Amino acid sequence: MKTTHRIALAAALLAPALALAQSFPTKPVRLVVTYPPGGGADLMARLIAPKMGEALGQTVVVENKAGASGQIGAGEVARAAPDGHTIMLDASSFAVNPSLYAKLPYDPAKAFAPVAVLALYPNVLVVTPSYAAKDVKDLVGIAKGKPGSVAFASSGNGSAQHLAGELFKQRAGVDLTHVPYKGGGPAMNDVMGGQVPVFFANVASSLGHIKGGKLRPLALTGAKRASSLPDVPTMAEAGVPGYEVYEWNAIFAPAGTPAPVMAKLAQAVAKAMASPEVKERVATLGGEIAGYGPKDAEKFVREQTELWGKVVKAGHIKVD
Repeated sequence: MKTTHRIALAAALLAPALALAQSFPTKPVRLVVTYPPGGGADLMARLIAPKMGEALGQTVVVENKAGASGQIGAGEVARAAPDGHTIMLDASSFAVNPSLYAKLPYDPAKAFAPVAVLALYPNVLVVTPSYAAKDVKDLVGIAKGKPGSVAFASSGNGSAQHLAGELFKQRAGVDLTHVPYKGGGPAMNDVMGGQVPVFFANVASSLGHIKGGKLRPLALTGAKRASSLPDVPTMAEAGVPGYEVYEWNAIFAPAGTPAPVMAKLAQAVAKAMASPEVKERVATLGGEIAGYGPKDAEKFVREQTELWGKVVKAGHIKVD
């Protein structure tokens, strides 16, 4: 085939995608949130939707499709037309579900294209204030002295707090006993009350209790210290190298969404996340803006999926 013919053919194939990108969006964009109203994922969606809408020139409508650790909403978006008009806001469970569940109603690696990772939220390792461990070194020493004697609470089997604890066990080389609760609230109440000494808490929900002296923070699970807890060391600083855990939110589109449309969506997300209101809200929740576009988001989600796959397998974790 002559070069001119090849160029003409390439241009003909590219034309529909370019036309779609130029006209996109032609109607309101559905932002499906895989969790119920009122939670962290929903809060983030409702915060950025109007700002994304301004950037796109169309309304972005938030729809909650909760259930089965995000599988209900994800299944619906996986089946949606890959034209950018139906996208999904999910949480870190997206990277955990493939190893926790034997069968999913979609293939996470093939059904979705990551648009952006919005924000990263480290957890904070806290203990009952009267507990003997004053720092992470103390905790590791107690746990190694009597394997299995130290219990840690979580909001349920396979939850972010459970996985944070399992990774801590593996990286610190200790044996802790997992005590699952039905929700983070009851778990935190029992840690404050002294029934269970250890918890990997959400920074936002535990901050008031930490400031009020009802919980003692030992370490943050992120790579750097949090502005809301400047005196609390990171896990690496506290003596557990290679430990880095975040809860996070990301936006996904159905696989096959044209690159120009993905780019437009990513630009709209970036504009929304750059607004002072969003930055301030993320900081209040103890998080940091990630700022990952499609390529970096894809790498991050893949790495998270691999990490939690290893942790779930090594910890023999099963969901109820």
